[in-house]
Amino acid sequence: MAAAADGLGSIAIDTTQLNMSVTDPTAWATAMNNLGMVPVGLAGQQLVTDSICVPGFDPSLSMMTGITPINPMIPGMGLVPPPPPTDVPVVKEIIHCKSCTLFPPNPNLPPPSTRERPPGCKTVFVGGLPENATEEIIQEVFEQCGDITAIRKSKKNFCHIRFAEEFMVDKAIYLSGYRMRLGSSTDKKDSGRLHVDFAQARDDFYEWECKQRMLAREERHRRKMEEDRLRPPSPPAIMHYSEHEAALLAEKLKDDSKFSEAITVLLTWIERGEVNRRSANQFYSMVQSANSHVRRLMNEKAAHEQEMEQAKESFKNALTGILTQFEQIVAVFNASTRQKAWDHFSKAQRKNIDIWRKHSEELRNAHSEQLMGIRREEEMEMSDDDSGDNPSKKLRVDDSALAIQAYALKEENDSLRWQLDAYRNEVELLKQEKGQLFRTEESLTKDQQLQFLQQTMQGMQQQLLSIQEELNNKKSELEQAKEEQTHTQAMLKVLQEQEINVLTVALVNQDREKNSEKRSPGLKSEKEALLIGIISTFLHVHPFGANIEYLWSYMQQLDSRISANEIEMLLMRLPRMFKQEFTGVGATLEKRWKFCAFEGIKTI
Repeated sequence: MAAAADGLGSIAIDTTQLNMSVTDPTAWATAMNNLGMVPVGLAGQQLVTDSICVPGFDPSLSMMTGITPINPMIPGMGLVPPPPPTDVPVVKEIIHCKSCTLFPPNPNLPPPSTRERPPGCKTVFVGGLPENATEEIIQEVFEQCGDITAIRKSKKNFCHIRFAEEFMVDKAIYLSGYRMRLGSSTDKKDSGRLHVDFAQARDDFYEWECKQRMLAREERHRRKMEEDRLRPPSPPAIMHYSEHEAALLAEKLKDDSKFSEAITVLLTWIERGEVNRRSANQFYSMVQSANSHVRRLMNEKAAHEQEMEQAKESFKNALTGILTQFEQIVAVFNASTRQKAWDHFSKAQRKNIDIWRKHSEELRNAHSEQLMGIRREEEMEMSDDDSGDNPSKKLRVDDSALAIQAYALKEENDSLRWQLDAYRNEVELLKQEKGQLFRTEESLTKDQQLQFLQQTMQGMQQQLLSIQEELNNKKSELEQAKEEQTHTQAMLKVLQEQEINVLTVALVNQDREKNSEKRSPGLKSEKEALLIGIISTFLHVHPFGANIEYLWSYMQQLDSRISANEIEMLLMRLPRMFKQEFTGVGATLEKRWKFCAFEGIKTI
């Protein structure tokens, strides 16, 4: 037991005590294979290699060797056969050991439940042990699953078993649900149903964390190596100044191909403070050589600008040719859509021609806008006629002119400020060189010039501020004019709608009067007289009038066969008793009938 606690236990199975008759060799081999035991009485090759249950196998190969640890329980690795399909139930057989016998559970019952597997689990909980079970018997049963490092047994018929590797726990879980019987006794204390489940142990979790930290260190090391490999190389070191190196650098400065490298070295030397009275002439010659490249760079720039202008011109010519071809294609589509040719095409052909025509027109318009933009950029001029006709364009031109003037004043202000700084620097240098403590006439004139320049600059700044104020005032006036225009247009629309409504009401009344004069007011039947009485009473109750739908809904309650058209024709036949008026404006315009018989009696 001490050897088992230290993790040094091994398999010791006495095969002579296993005298079970083999009735089904395949099932027996499957059961023994699940426990990692050698089948007894069966000839042939061992189904599971000794590396699973014998300490000769070393599965603790780490990532430091470059080999991923292999789990021998993974199907397809050649150590165990692939698991059976999920729809085929696993057949569990009776297992005979030296001191006990394990009977499989009822295959019709659901599989025993297990908790979620903790990370790095190597310990299992075994419950339902017989009361008379000892640690030797427990070790005899579970050491078939792998090397046991420790067994902690409790007095309440359960224990915790810690294995050497994680995959051995899966083989121990297989025994969950088996009924364990010690020897051939039928006493309750000698039997019990095993329940094997994952257990959460601090040692397992600690080993798992150590392994994860090791993997994290390896990953950080790998990333660091990758970053070091991808890091760009450091710039080459610049040599120290010497007369020999300065002579070589002067030759490099004269070479166009080595100028960029040489100018960097020269800049570094000057920033390091290598310029002194002894080396000033040599540095001046190198600076002069650097200045000689300005003309070359300007010539290169001019050549590139000329190439760019030629490319723009060729692009504009090519775009013009493309636009001409687009115009011809659109003309072909337009000719095809005329009735003379359009009638001869099928429906599908017409649809395709229409789609092609729209697509070509969109492309033609896009290219035309692009060409017009290029021409506008080249011209940048606006005609006086257009500016005089359109006040908005004129205001836009004024704004652009003010902006250009303000920009010019700002540039002039900056140039004056720079000149002022240059004059100040010159004055300070003259004072330092000559060491004069009194002001000479030249210094006085320069001070006067400086004062004059300052006054000029202040005047220009004030002028710039006044121009900006005028620009802001013009913008506010333009916004007020736009608001007044929108308000005037809205008022004009309202007045037009009111005038149209008044005219329509007057025309309808005139037509009604003419029609009423032509028609005879006589009644045709007693039913019409009854209807006139009911309608007169209803409209007399409604002094503001009622529309024909409201009146028809009321009359239909008395006579369901009457229609709204009959009621309206009857009211139109009696213009001295009923009159029609229009109320509302626009979308709310509504026709209402009113009772006016009392007014008609006064006029007769």
